[in-house]
Amino acid sequence: MNSKLRVSTAMNLGIPDRVPIMCQCSIGHMLQQLDVSPAEFWFDHEVFAHGLITLRALYDFDGILISLHGHNPRWRDDVQSRSITNEAEEVLWKNGDKTICYFDDLPRQIILSDQQRPRVEVFHHSDLPQTLDYIPVSQGLHFRIDPSHTFDIFKRIVSEAGAEFSVHGEITSPFDYFLDFFGYQEALMALIEHPERSKQVLLHFTTLLKPLARAMCDTRIDAIKLSSPFAGAGFISPAFYSEFVLPFEREIIQAVREKGVHIYLHTCGEIGDRLSLMLASGTSGLECLDPPPLGNVELADAVKTMRGKAFIKGNLDSVNLLLFGTNAEITADAHRRIQIGKQNGGFIFSTACSIAPKVEREKVLLLHEAVERCG
Repeated sequence: MNSKLRVSTAMNLGIPDRVPIMCQCSIGHMLQQLDVSPAEFWFDHEVFAHGLITLRALYDFDGILISLHGHNPRWRDDVQSRSITNEAEEVLWKNGDKTICYFDDLPRQIILSDQQRPRVEVFHHSDLPQTLDYIPVSQGLHFRIDPSHTFDIFKRIVSEAGAEFSVHGEITSPFDYFLDFFGYQEALMALIEHPERSKQVLLHFTTLLKPLARAMCDTRIDAIKLSSPFAGAGFISPAFYSEFVLPFEREIIQAVREKGVHIYLHTCGEIGDRLSLMLASGTSGLECLDPPPLGNVELADAVKTMRGKAFIKGNLDSVNLLLFGTNAEITADAHRRIQIGKQNGGFIFSTACSIAPKVEREKVLLLHEAVERCG
């Protein structure tokens, strides 16, 4: 089998010739491994695509996750100046905004005219985005989508690697857009104080996301990751998950699976109390399944719960083990997880969440050695 077929077999709940491996690297980790300008890596789709392809080859992964899309090819036209410090490359835009692109982490945006967020109880429909022109990356950091170039990076990577390697896209959950739009505290309180208005917003973002997801399917990618990092037990209860996350993610999942493309849920932290609820979405698979102490999912339990229903993508601890563990500890843990996951098929070996920025390259290389040895 080549890598593409290997991952496809696992996503279809089969048993490939060996366990596929496909980890997501954090932006910081990728920058630590690549000799590139952090600003160009973030804003330029050719530089970003080349970096993803290079990292896949470096670590011999069976697939590539395209986590950002819609790069503006004319982004340099809006730049006033660029400068380098010891920690970052700073981009000053002609409108006065600034982006600090760190060498080992996500960028930070400084917006000159930051508008006040609306409150859930008084917002008007016109306050909501009428087109989905951004990705809420993290903590107020937005990646702008150029509507004329939404899928350029998919075409670039699929044409170069899509025949041999599995290529996955990514969209963000309506719940994540909701939290980002109103602010985490305001939005979480609104689930209690204004549940019906909250659902109106969630439905609005769902309506915008469905055509984006379906159009992404047409780029000939193999799967879509539906990123829902804040839907775990650290933020909401199973009852609130059922009410404010599940119905809206189910709509998106159904829209993608109708196109014949796999879609899997990515939720961080503790999800042991909602695995069955997540499966009720119709998802093709689940990612992260963070083990203790990051989360509370034991792989053997997840295998029993998900067998024949959805594939597993996980679940090696990227922080306590991969970052701080010894080579021997990493190898032993990887072998144990591979042995547990591979028995009944439907298993893709991966770190539970992204490979942390400071993880050493040599430690990541141990993971492919592990699937070759016992996968």
